[in-house]
Amino acid sequence: MKANNRYTANAPSRAEIDQSQEPILLEFGTEWCGHCQGAQPLIASALAEHPNLRHLKIEDGPGRPLGRSFRVKLWPTLIFLRNGEEVDRLVRPDSTAAVKQAAGKLAR
Repeated sequence: MKANNRYTANAPSRAEIDQSQEPILLEFGTEWCGHCQGAQPLIASALAEHPNLRHLKIEDGPGRPLGRSFRVKLWPTLIFLRNGEEVDRLVRPDSTAAVKQAAGKLAR
């Protein structure tokens, strides 16, 4: 699956995420965040090797319930889920290898 280009304010509910049976990468951040912008090339590169991974870019901030339910504090935060369970988390990833490794855990 191609990496998403934009963060969306239309986040699924936590219940929908918890009930999902497919591997999901939740990426929390904002369009204006410099750390988020800097991480985009390495995230896209890593996800090119994981075409079946559902990637949801969720706009985060105060009062955003999904980010709060995952205790997101810094952007970007990548949360890798399998069957609704957190398998790995990367905060401000700084390498393609780290994203690839975390995404690879979902295939197990």
